[in-house]
Amino acid sequence: MTSTLRGRPTRRSVLAGSAAIATGSFSVQVRAAPQAQKITPALIEAAKKEGKLSWYTSVDLPVAEKIAKAFEAAYPGVSMKVERSGAERIFQRIGQEYQSKIYNCDVVNSSDAAHLIIWKRASMLASFLPEDVAKYFPKEHWDPDGMYASWRVTLSPIAYNTSQVKAEDAPKGFNDLLDPKWVGKIVKAHPGYSGTIMTATQQLSRDLGWSYFEKLAKQKVMQVQSAADPPKKVTAGERAVMADGTEYMVNLLQSRGEPIEEVYAVEGTPLITGPSAVLARAANPNAARLFYAWSMTAEAQQLNVEVGALRSVHPLVRDRPERKKLSDIKTLREDAAAVADQADDIKARYLKLFKV
Repeated sequence: MTSTLRGRPTRRSVLAGSAAIATGSFSVQVRAAPQAQKITPALIEAAKKEGKLSWYTSVDLPVAEKIAKAFEAAYPGVSMKVERSGAERIFQRIGQEYQSKIYNCDVVNSSDAAHLIIWKRASMLASFLPEDVAKYFPKEHWDPDGMYASWRVTLSPIAYNTSQVKAEDAPKGFNDLLDPKWVGKIVKAHPGYSGTIMTATQQLSRDLGWSYFEKLAKQKVMQVQSAADPPKKVTAGERAVMADGTEYMVNLLQSRGEPIEEVYAVEGTPLITGPSAVLARAANPNAARLFYAWSMTAEAQQLNVEVGALRSVHPLVRDRPERKKLSDIKTLREDAAAVADQADDIKARYLKLFKV
């Protein structure tokens, strides 16, 4: 099921003044180090008694549905309801629901890691550390209090239509997109909708400066919402080049024979983690914990790679053989805390420049 949320959320307005969400300050409580949790027969039985869970995610809907079906096949008797929308819309929705004391979401996944920081500050997440996360995931990919972990990793590359642009003429980096030859030929997604693009915008504005976006805004750029949309516009021939988007959608389209090729920018490509978490007020807490724990196993993470072309930090997961190794790609540094503090300002500046 796809959510139809409207309006651009602000992180301050979503959280401010809500006793149901915040405690008045954003200080983080000191907790004992969490213990790793296994998937036990008792957890499975408790999840089956609840019989269902709701998953809010910003991953592309066909990918989310395949993940949900795989989980339901692994644990018959527990059904999943997929609520897919852009990360920023999901953030707004959960904020509005909690303000109204509605607790529909059991497990949340966002392409904006800053959301998890904000939800943790507001005591909205449950501490639960899956065994695979504690045993295999690098420390920087899970919260020390066990509140969230990187369910997926992706990049936001440049890409071009191989039927319209020759490889030797394709942009090699972000500054190349400012060439007059690309006027009216670029598509990009919006940080007011997409968590991937919010994170990418923060990294690029930090490293290239807002002057880059000021110049890009003069290129008559087509604006779309989701980070999954620019690759689709490129393969449809509506634009020759995408300034941003999500790597996994580029790879999925390539596997279908579509005319698209990614470019890992010479300046560095934005890296985006997509953490998941169990909500503290989950209506189905056992089913939520079962799905969350399962989703971090090597089996489920491998499924992310195979059906979704996502990347994983689980060391037992094999990446797609045709794809460039993450270690061989120059990436920009992700700073989720900075995004959490700067997001509203980033959206305001972006809106002023692009008028959308």
